[in-house]
Amino acid sequence: MRQYIDLDGGTRLAYTVSGEGNPMILMHGWGCNADTLASVEKTAAESHKVYNIDFPGFGKSPEPEQVWGVEDYTRTVENFVRALGIERPVLLGHSFGGRVGLLYASRNPVDRLILVDAAGVKPKRPLSYYVKVYSFKLMKRIYTLIYGKEGARRRIEAERARRGSADYNAASPRMRAILSKVVNEDLCHVMPDIKAPTLLIYGENDTATPVRDARRIESLVPDAGLVVFPGCGHYSFLDNPYQFAAVLRSFLTDKKQ
Repeated sequence: MRQYIDLDGGTRLAYTVSGEGNPMILMHGWGCNADTLASVEKTAAESHKVYNIDFPGFGKSPEPEQVWGVEDYTRTVENFVRALGIERPVLLGHSFGGRVGLLYASRNPVDRLILVDAAGVKPKRPLSYYVKVYSFKLMKRIYTLIYGKEGARRRIEAERARRGSADYNAASPRMRAILSKVVNEDLCHVMPDIKAPTLLIYGENDTATPVRDARRIESLVPDAGLVVFPGCGHYSFLDNPYQFAAVLRSFLTDKKQ
């Protein structure tokens, strides 16, 4: 069952709590919510007190009132930790949640960091991507001249919805703007500042956050190790739940960490 907390700045955050022990925070990926990580929460709750959050704009947490970036989402988690008196949590972030985990762990004490098919390395774009981006810029100028600012905005949004990704299409206009902002934020510069033991778990066939990005993160985070699951995609914890649970248990209960 979801609980709610009102944080500084007027942000209302929904979350679940389960288990007992040292604190652990789960952070889902884009287009998901706390329910997506329910199987991970169940395993983690065997040894930890687990807080599984809905990021603002997802699940039961209201959308931000402004166009946020990774910094804003990270500050929300920092406010959440302060409000509940949590100390040195374990952080687990899937996909977009990994971005927040990377930034948080680079400037706050954490016990361990777990990155699951995590984003954080700026994607390498094919030529077709840049053709699409600049064609939109040109289209916006032309539409503004013909239809005015508001008319141009409506037509551009319709065109983006027709051509865009499933995540983009499913989002509200504000969340689309947030997605466009956060997807291009490169966090490589903060990775060397992470002092906590870090586990990376990626699917071999992940095309959204490919293994080459995981190897880049592994090379930049001082105490990082990578596990690659053969035959798995962007949701490795769902594609291979038993092996994932075994690896997670081992990392969480390893006294040497």
